[in-house]
Amino acid sequence: MEQTMAALKQTLSEHAERVEEALKQYGREADEELQVLFDSQAYSLLGGGKRIRPFLVNEFCRVLGGEERVSMPFACALEMIHTYSLIHDDLPCMDDDDLRRGKPTNHKEFGYATALLAGDALLTKAFLTAVQNPYADDRMRAEAVRLIAEAAGECGMIGGQIIDLKGETEVLSLETLERLHRMKTGALIECAARLGCLAAGFFPDSEPSHQAAAYAKGIGLAFQVVDDLLDVCGDSETLGKPIGADISHNKTTFLTYFDQEGAKQYARERTAEALTAISAWEGSGILSDLAVYLTERTN
Repeated sequence: MEQTMAALKQTLSEHAERVEEALKQYGREADEELQVLFDSQAYSLLGGGKRIRPFLVNEFCRVLGGEERVSMPFACALEMIHTYSLIHDDLPCMDDDDLRRGKPTNHKEFGYATALLAGDALLTKAFLTAVQNPYADDRMRAEAVRLIAEAAGECGMIGGQIIDLKGETEVLSLETLERLHRMKTGALIECAARLGCLAAGFFPDSEPSHQAAAYAKGIGLAFQVVDDLLDVCGDSETLGKPIGADISHNKTTFLTYFDQEGAKQYARERTAEALTAISAWEGSGILSDLAVYLTERTN
């Protein structure tokens, strides 16, 4: 198992480097009047990370026989959405965090207004990136934009954030908490899986796309449970951000309903559901290893 996880981490690291290089291609030429905006966007977009969402896009595409050159622009677009959400989440009006990946958060480095606009700009750039994918046809590009808009919008990530804010002032039911995370975190993860299928030629009404979505729903909930655990018992230096943020904001988390062992068991059950969804797929070993890794991660 240790060798398997080591190989997966190496695969993730090599893939993250490819994503980083691809993202750099979407930078803009120097412009004195706009440079602070460009710098603010790049600060967060090129700030490292595991690049799990882009990995899912590209890996699902690979497993289904597609080419990474087709899926990578969609992967980059989704990473722009994810990055914009992190910039906004860290703002004083939201989670009010000072550190992200071991560095000052965007608003600490560039100021509130610039950070806000950098997030807005990345959100907009994401759709431009998807719709200009030079290796996809018109139907595929249009469907990619629809998937991203649906996952990032009012009934996806943004809606989940609204429920999350509600959870700072009242205790959410377990059912509502699960809905929150299916939307706030899970929607982009499911979108990543579906985009990968799409890039390989399998549209959302296809069986592979449905199976990919089921896998993504499982790992999305498991991922959030581990996040809740790490916020209580993780190491701030390893995480690159302070721990205890959920407690300080009085948030409802999975540890509101489970003790630590119960939460781990819940995550294992969701992971098992994810593995079952793709168990018949040939060449899906890396996706299976990833599901296990996300449950056992320490950062």
